[in-house]
Amino acid sequence: MKHRPDFLTLLLIASLLLLSSCTVKKKTASPFIMIPMPERQITHTLKDHALDNNDNFSPDGRFLCYDTRGTVYNEDIGNCRTIEKVEIATDRETVLYRPDTVITGEQAAPGVGAVSYHPSENKVIFIHGPDVSEVKERGYYAKPNRTALEVVADGSGRSFRVDMRDVTHDPTTAGAHRGGTHRHEYCRDGSRTGFTYDDFLVRDIDRTIGFMQPDPRAPQGYSCYFAVILQPAPKDKAAPGEIEKAYGDSWVDSTGTMRAFIGKVRREEGNGYDEDLFVADIPKDLDITTAFSGTRTQYPRPPQGIVIRRLTHGMQVGGIVRGSYNGTQIAFAARDSSGTDQLFVIRADGSEKTPRQVTRLKKPVESIRWHPSGEWILFLSDGQVMAAAVGTRHPFGTLVQLTEKKMRREQLVLSPDGTLAAWDVRTPTKNDKGEIVKDATSQDFRQVWMMEIDWKKIEKRIRQMTDDK
Repeated sequence: MKHRPDFLTLLLIASLLLLSSCTVKKKTASPFIMIPMPERQITHTLKDHALDNNDNFSPDGRFLCYDTRGTVYNEDIGNCRTIEKVEIATDRETVLYRPDTVITGEQAAPGVGAVSYHPSENKVIFIHGPDVSEVKERGYYAKPNRTALEVVADGSGRSFRVDMRDVTHDPTTAGAHRGGTHRHEYCRDGSRTGFTYDDFLVRDIDRTIGFMQPDPRAPQGYSCYFAVILQPAPKDKAAPGEIEKAYGDSWVDSTGTMRAFIGKVRREEGNGYDEDLFVADIPKDLDITTAFSGTRTQYPRPPQGIVIRRLTHGMQVGGIVRGSYNGTQIAFAARDSSGTDQLFVIRADGSEKTPRQVTRLKKPVESIRWHPSGEWILFLSDGQVMAAAVGTRHPFGTLVQLTEKKMRREQLVLSPDGTLAAWDVRTPTKNDKGEIVKDATSQDFRQVWMMEIDWKKIEKRIRQMTDDK
């Protein structure tokens, strides 16, 4: 006859199991602190000031560059007429580049925009569409019809042609492209420039990513040699695991040897796509001239030696992915189980099989930016500027909200030393008569706002909070 435990024994066992379950499953929420920092508006003129989530701070943190899309006719870059900067201390605005002639309308030229500062030199780089004199030959501004232009950032207007566009020769001139480069980003030592790329001649392949670097073998009259980083599969024809589109890219390391990006990749079972995080390893000694520039029917091929690595599987990554300053980690936004974009981090070398989720917010994470220390990531959520601890000094996932007033802040950017943050806000703007004036889309003008971040104050508050516990 089997022994049957008495009632008290069963009660004791149940209590122990309940206690054990509570101990294992209890999850401590990440600390949250509200530490609003003073904000101030630094542009006030009757024009739009679009930061476009680029590297808008000057190397010394004294200036911010922007384009003025939305000021004339519509929001398209094709109708943007100026590249400018504002001095943070004085709010003084300076036009850095203005085309001599323009065509305005649904079909426009040349179109300028998406400007970034060089990390160590006093110059900027931005999209430039076809000059008006080239429209008959090249057509109007369009995604596959643009190149980069560098301009000295002193107001002199001195400019330099960077990448050659060639759609007439077959094969394409070595070192040139046949489409449009966009959102140009210098790596932190300035040796390479990354971008997204849209081809003009081969239309059944979607957007990809590329890079260029100064080279004596560059096409005559241009400073850089162009190459794609990967050739996607034709649209809707990818095999399982193949990439059909690459975008949302940025440099991971300072020397331009890792380019992180989002790949639209066919699922292994062949049904649908995922938007996953990838890294392209581009050796420093790679010979960029081994790239094939393509023909009228053949898409460009990357240079020999680039390796593509996949870091996530089955995620829906969005926005622009960002590498930490030391090149060891990548931050990105991806949907959680509720369908909300949250902040994640993962090691760039692929040693982590699963990314670490940093936030669990009700509103999506946008405009991700690393602090140079690697201890913090700044971002926007529900229009508020937030900072999340991801280093070793504070509890992982500690959130600090740096703004309080309800505003629709957009396009967060951070100064190279991590002390200044800036963003766009559509702000009521008055003319000399005191009347509120709207932009070309009947909205308030985008104005640049900024704050100085008191990191010592933040560190002190976190220590106090930790000591209290």
